[in-house]
Amino acid sequence: MDRHNFENPHFLKRISMKRSISFPGSALRIFLIILILTTLKPKTFEQVLHVGIAGLSHDHVLGIMDQYKKGKVIIAGIAEADEQLVQRYKKRFQLPDSIFYESVSSMLMHIHPDAVLAFNPIAEHLAVVEACAPKGISVMVEKPLATTVIQAQRIETLTKQFHIHVWTNYETTWYPSNHRAYEMIYQEQSLGEIRKMIVHSGHQGPKEIGCSPDFLRWLTDPEKNGGGAVMDFGCYGANLMTWLMKGTAPVSVFAITRHIKPAVYPNVDDDATILLEYPGATGIIEASWNWPFGIKDLEIFGQKSYLHALNANQLVKRDTIVYNDVPLKPIVYPDNLSYLSAALKGEVSEVNDLSSLSNNLIVVRILEAARESAREGKRILLQ
Repeated sequence: MDRHNFENPHFLKRISMKRSISFPGSALRIFLIILILTTLKPKTFEQVLHVGIAGLSHDHVLGIMDQYKKGKVIIAGIAEADEQLVQRYKKRFQLPDSIFYESVSSMLMHIHPDAVLAFNPIAEHLAVVEACAPKGISVMVEKPLATTVIQAQRIETLTKQFHIHVWTNYETTWYPSNHRAYEMIYQEQSLGEIRKMIVHSGHQGPKEIGCSPDFLRWLTDPEKNGGGAVMDFGCYGANLMTWLMKGTAPVSVFAITRHIKPAVYPNVDDDATILLEYPGATGIIEASWNWPFGIKDLEIFGQKSYLHALNANQLVKRDTIVYNDVPLKPIVYPDNLSYLSAALKGEVSEVNDLSSLSNNLIVVRILEAARESAREGKRILLQ
């Protein structure tokens, strides 16, 4: 039955006559509302995902806990070996003992979730995929995908062998401003060819903004995180620029990393500048734990105009002198769960997708080359 028929008075009259029922006006309205609700199929209802969680030491896990409290996701199991972390999250979020396990492998012996979300050290993402892949369970990790190209390639091999997916979650993926900019560049062609991209990403520092001690322990470990600001925030720019370049890797990478606060971060860099060379464009990534405020923005210079996504919800365009605000549109997937639900159903194309494995394999190549460039003081060619 077509919903629009209910806006047609002749159709309503036919319903009343066919059923030989005489209704007062208010009763007729109530009857029709009930009829609509019982005969029309709803457009869509979001499937509430059953997920497993690998690790609690990444503070981004607080996001999924908030979604859990709001009924947006069902946590089927949590794998965490650190007992003090387990007790803290049990108490804070009233989680039952029955969903906790010491490892991902033991968790997957008892549950088969729709997907596993990884909130553990970056170097341990591979171990999560190794546990999930043989069971046909896809994984979403927090950014970046891996600390080394070897790890990333092993993840790719597992996805192909066991026919699963591995996605990488970035906050900037859900920014309406970034998606509107991309649309203006490639659908409306209002910018011309991209000539330069600049991404600023960072904050005052993870210790300064109050990250938990459990998070800080591995975030500032050169093995578990792969580096400091160069990894933590350099990945945002590499991800966005790979997307804007439609999945093309840069020709070369040149990077400078700094150690501005050695007393606070003795083992890793806390500031990085990465220069990406493309055949027709240049990318500049500025990543830092030394800024007076948090920032994640994107600047794009084209042949004809300039776009600046100042934050998630503000985009400006400048053709000559005047800056004009660009109205934004709602994006299809406003958060990681809506995206993950659609991706698991095969509704998301992974061709040049921000969370896709193909994009994030390039991101890891860029980050590894950036660390090598900073260490050796030279431009690194990407073969």
